[in-house]
Amino acid sequence: MKRTPTINKTWLMAGVAACVVLGGGGFYALTRSPAETPPVEGEAGHSEEEGEHAEGEEGHADEEGGAEGVVVLTAAQITAANISIVSVSGGGGGETRLSGRVEPMIDARAAVATSVAGRVERVLVAPGQSVRAGQPLAILVSGDAATLRAEADAATASADAARRAYERDRNLEEAGVVARQDVETSRAQSLSSDAAARASRARVAAAGSPSASGRLSVTSPISGVVTSVQVGPGGFAAQGGVIAEVTNPARVEIVFNAPPALAAQVRAGSAVRVQGPAGEFDAVVTGVAAGAGAESGATVIRARPTGGVLPPAGSAVSGTVVTGGAVSGLTVPSDAIQTVEGASVVFVRTAEGFRAVPVLAGRQAGDRTEILSGLTGAERIAGANAFLLKAELAKGEAEHGH
Repeated sequence: MKRTPTINKTWLMAGVAACVVLGGGGFYALTRSPAETPPVEGEAGHSEEEGEHAEGEEGHADEEGGAEGVVVLTAAQITAANISIVSVSGGGGGETRLSGRVEPMIDARAAVATSVAGRVERVLVAPGQSVRAGQPLAILVSGDAATLRAEADAATASADAARRAYERDRNLEEAGVVARQDVETSRAQSLSSDAAARASRARVAAAGSPSASGRLSVTSPISGVVTSVQVGPGGFAAQGGVIAEVTNPARVEIVFNAPPALAAQVRAGSAVRVQGPAGEFDAVVTGVAAGAGAESGATVIRARPTGGVLPPAGSAVSGTVVTGGAVSGLTVPSDAIQTVEGASVVFVRTAEGFRAVPVLAGRQAGDRTEILSGLTGAERIAGANAFLLKAELAKGEAEHGH
């Protein structure tokens, strides 16, 4: 009675093992690819021929997909990589190096002078001091200014008297006491007196609006920094004499001295790359004056920065200006040219992606480079981020070699 369960258990375990073997073999057969399925004995030769034919086609496909110098990319991948597509353009420019200095703009400098002669009573500023527009720089006492003020006061009084006389004569005319001709004469005298009074007041304002005692303030016409003071307390300032000089350090520009021939090649808006004491920055030409050089008659080129901060006034700088007409033929963005295996190439857009085309690069002007050979001008090429295609090409060649 005890041996029966043992026999049944033994047969049960054997049955389970058989099922596992059969099931495993079935799963293995389902997961194997057709190439892994062993051929039937009668079909062995035929299967070997098909395998060799498949391998030949696969190698040919690999050869076509890995064509040398080709990077296969979809439009979506190009957009995702921020690779710009640009056209090859004709013409270009050359570069000319210039030397210059940072100088205050014309309206950023003021030599503050007095319009009347007088004695300097007080000096209110010192070199290096910041001032605002209209702030007094010095106080003068002037006899000429006192005379101007007295004349203005007298002219104003005369104009007032003439106006009152005209109004009185007009009232008497209405009463029939004064003739019409007398009224017209009074009116003319009133108008003349008003004109004389306005002229006197204008002279007083030009002199600095002195008080009745001839005391007046010499004020700065601009905001800036006092660079020099030409007078001292107790001194005498002649008419037109400079009291102080004021410069606005925030309003400066770059002034280049250029050869006279450059005046015809540079125009307002031309790009300039400037090298200063603190590094490089971009600028744009604001004016070109031929023959404006004080002694040599050289062309003067003025420029203002478009990025960065200008060095202080008086700093020496050098610049590279792009001139038109110096480079002909085809040009491309300089960052479109990449070096692959020691040769210069550009990546031309194709239906499948890009193809590396060898080119012969010439001179560089600004951010563009001349192409001497290799392109027809009708191509569309990779511009910004073209280096990503170079990296992708190198990676593809490395995988192909492996």
